[in-house]
Amino acid sequence: MPPVHTGAPVIPGASTPSSPAPQPHSPGRPGYRRMSLALFAAGLATFALLYSTQALLPAISAGFGVTAGQASWTVSAATGALALFVLPLSALSERFGRTRMMTWSMVIAVGVGVLVPLAPNLEWLIVLRAVQGAAIAGIPASAMAYLAEEVKPKALVAAIGLFVAGNSIGGMSGRIVTGWAAQLWGWRAGLLTVGLMALACAVAFLVLLPRARFFRPASLNPRAVGRTVAGHLRDPLLLRLYGIGALFMTVFGAVYTVIGYRLVDEPFSLGQGVVGSVFLVYLVGTVSSAAAGRLVARAGRRGALYLAVTTTALGLLLSLSDSLAAILAGLVLITAGFFAGHAVASAAVSRTAKTGRAQASALYQSAYYLGSSAGGTLGALAYHSSGWAATVGIALLAVVGVAGITLYGSHAARTARRVGSGAVPAAVVRPLR
Repeated sequence: MPPVHTGAPVIPGASTPSSPAPQPHSPGRPGYRRMSLALFAAGLATFALLYSTQALLPAISAGFGVTAGQASWTVSAATGALALFVLPLSALSERFGRTRMMTWSMVIAVGVGVLVPLAPNLEWLIVLRAVQGAAIAGIPASAMAYLAEEVKPKALVAAIGLFVAGNSIGGMSGRIVTGWAAQLWGWRAGLLTVGLMALACAVAFLVLLPRARFFRPASLNPRAVGRTVAGHLRDPLLLRLYGIGALFMTVFGAVYTVIGYRLVDEPFSLGQGVVGSVFLVYLVGTVSSAAAGRLVARAGRRGALYLAVTTTALGLLLSLSDSLAAILAGLVLITAGFFAGHAVASAAVSRTAKTGRAQASALYQSAYYLGSSAGGTLGALAYHSSGWAATVGIALLAVVGVAGITLYGSHAARTARRVGSGAVPAAVVRPLR
């Protein structure tokens, strides 16, 4: 039987039917390092582009003469489009390959990034941002599925943690670069600068990414995809993980969409460049997401989520202070808790789904970015009407939701163990599922 064609170029020395079977990537191997760097670059570009307008919202509001709620749609349109398109694009990746999908998504997103600074009004800016978000949708779920197929299971959390760390670096550097560029030359120059930065990341991704060795193309059968998606939506553990991702991102979207407005207002009155530099706290997210694998190994998945919830809630409460130092400390805790929780939940999705991993990851990404859209819009509306305390209130409600889902999961796991040991009749656990 001839080898399955994956659409990737044939590399001299690659495995053939007569040579030893390829082994999944693992830490310490050259392929693992190249893969990690490539997906780190992809993650960096993804978050830099996706949230490129977030640090500039006060400047965009002033430039177009619109409210915080209206300007926030430049962020929510991108994340909402990503949420809508991530599932169909993940289905295409099952047919045409993870690397091909990520490559085309990166090229289109970067191309649109060059046009975004030219938007003549808010409406066109929102439209272009929606197109950009739809293009970016091909990257996250395909990347998660690629890692699940190409990396040894024990190294999966760490590998996904590095991809998420690229997200945090991208979110940080994109906001800092746009903030200072906007202060010097205006918000349009800030958007162009982040587009050029994403272009450099795209080149690095294309050069470094190893070809897929374990991908096997599937047919584009809408009914089969529908059955796969329905199966994932009937899985109680996956549903809980999707809810956790959405609620964590609601917190993050609300806080980071609004924080710029708070810091440029009285009593702080910070400049756009300084506000952009506040996003240096994303470095904390880089550390916490990369360390998620070790945290799960020590405390278990639910233990890690409890720690992430507690850290995020403490940060939200601390941010209510009128002290700039306390606000920054609160942002550090919020960022650390969010990225740790996201890395744990997204890795759990990849490990839980035995088939249709791209669709499972896509559903997580859909929930995740719908949470971002909801958090950004609701947080901005709350701030416009009642101030920062109202934004924090919305975020705290989302944190309580994460805690409730995790507690329910702990209860379900304990009941399942008791059923397995015969201590509880099997019928008792059915409602939990």
